Amino acid sequence: MSTQTHTQTLTELEASKKASAQLKEQLNQAATQRKAAERLTAGLAKEREALVTRSSELQSRLDGLEKEKGQLNSELSNAQSDAARIAKEREHMRQEQARLAATLDQERAAKEEEITRLTRTQEELSKSLQDEIAKGNITIQQVRDRLTINMVDRVLFDSGQAQVKPAGVKVLKQVSDILKTVTDKQIRIEGHTDNVPISSKLQDRFKTNWELSTARATTVVRYLIDQGSVDRQHLSAVGYVDTQPLSSNDSEEGRSSNRRIEIVLYPKDLKEIAGQVKTSAASSK
Repeated sequence: MSTQTHTQTLTELEASKKASAQLKEQLNQAATQRKAAERLTAGLAKEREALVTRSSELQSRLDGLEKEKGQLNSELSNAQSDAARIAKEREHMRQEQARLAATLDQERAAKEEEITRLTRTQEELSKSLQDEIAKGNITIQQVRDRLTINMVDRVLFDSGQAQVKPAGVKVLKQVSDILKTVTDKQIRIEGHTDNVPISSKLQDRFKTNWELSTARATTVVRYLIDQGSVDRQHLSAVGYVDTQPLSSNDSEEGRSSNRRIEIVLYPKDLKEIAGQVKTSAASSK
C-alpha cells in the first residue's frame, strides 16, 4: 500500500469516527428531546385531566345555579302571588271595616233615636197616668232602651179575678192610646202574683197562681189588640206567678207590691231598626 493511500484511509477513518461521534451526539440530543417531549406530554395530559375535572365541577356548579335560579324564580312567583293575595285581602278587610263602621254608626244613631223616642213615650205615659202614679198604684221606669210600666193588680183586677174592671179599662185605654204609636219595640205583658195559693173557691177557675198570672197577662193583651188597636205583632203575654217578687212575701205590703201587671217595652232587632232609619234618611233626601 502506498503512503498516499494509507494517509487517505486514515483520513477517511478519522472522518468516519467524527461522523459517528456526531451521530451519537445527535442521538443523545434526540433522546433528551424525546424525554423532554414525554415529560411535556405527561404534564399536558395532567393539565388536560385537571381542566376536564375543573370543567365538570364548573358544569355541576352551573347546573346547581340553574336549579337554584329556577327555585328562586318559583319562590319569587309565589311571593308575588302571595303579595297580590295579601293586598287583595287587605283591601277587602279595609272595605269590610268601613262597612262595619258605617253599620255601627247607623246602629248607634238608631239606638240613640230609639232611646229618644222611648223617653218621649215615658213622658207621655207619665202625664197620662199621673193620677195613678201619684196614688202609688203605677210606676214607670226607663233604663236606656227598656221601659217598664208597673201596675199593682188592684188597678186592673178585683182580687182573684182575671177580668179587667171598669176603672182598669180606663187605665188601659190611656196606656193603649200611647202604645199603639210605638212601632220600634216589642211589648211584653207580664202577670205576677204573690206566693199565697189560690183559694179553694177559685180553684175551679184557676188551679194555681200560674193560671191566674197567665190569664191576667193574656186579658191585657186581648184588650190592647181588640180595643186599643195595638199591633199584635209587637205583643206577647207571659205569666211569672211568684218567681220574680219585688218585695218579700212575708208582709201584706210586700205581697201587695208583688201582685202586679208589668208592661215591658224592650228593643226589637237593632239591625232592623237601623235599616228603618237608613230608609227614612234616604227618603228624606
